Amino acid sequence: MRLPQIQIQTTDIQMKWKIHDPVQRIRQPRAEQTISQPPATVEIRTTPSNLQIDSSDARRDLGYLPTGEMIKRYAQEGRQEMLKGLSRRVREGRQMMLSAGKGQEGAVIQQIAKQNTGPKRPGPYNIKFVPSIGSVKIKYTPATVDVNITRNEPKIDVKVNKPIHDYTPGKVTGTMTQRPRVDIDVIG
Repeated sequence: MRLPQIQIQTTDIQMKWKIHDPVQRIRQPRAEQTISQPPATVEIRTTPSNLQIDSSDARRDLGYLPTGEMIKRYAQEGRQEMLKGLSRRVREGRQMMLSAGKGQEGAVIQQIAKQNTGPKRPGPYNIKFVPSIGSVKIKYTPATVDVNITRNEPKIDVKVNKPIHDYTPGKVTGTMTQRPRVDIDVIG
């Protein structure tokens, strides 16, 4: 006996595919940056120097006196010389009075004249340094300089730009060119 046989025949599906690739573009714009540096602040304070020269003692040594002091000094010297002259004249008058008429016949006047004339030495001579040492007084105050510098920080501004991202997704489309099929036959 013969048994019936089943014969199965299949036909595969056939597809035609259209594939569109995805497109992706990424651009990064440069960052915008501004930098500024403010100048430093400089403050300079100075106190001027001071030089004081006192030459009044040196001028006094040279004979230059202030006017008021010179007037007092000359008035005092004049008074002393006037008193000396007055006492000399009194002394000479007394000498003439006491010696007159004693047969001298003018010898007293000659004697007085000899006393008032002749070489007079002012005194011992020595070297004198004019003006004297240390008679000029100097006082000096040096100048001072105070410098203050204030540093200013730089100003940096940065604007970061976001990336530009363009994306076109891919696409797949398909068309069936052959349909699938299953054929079943019974033989026998």
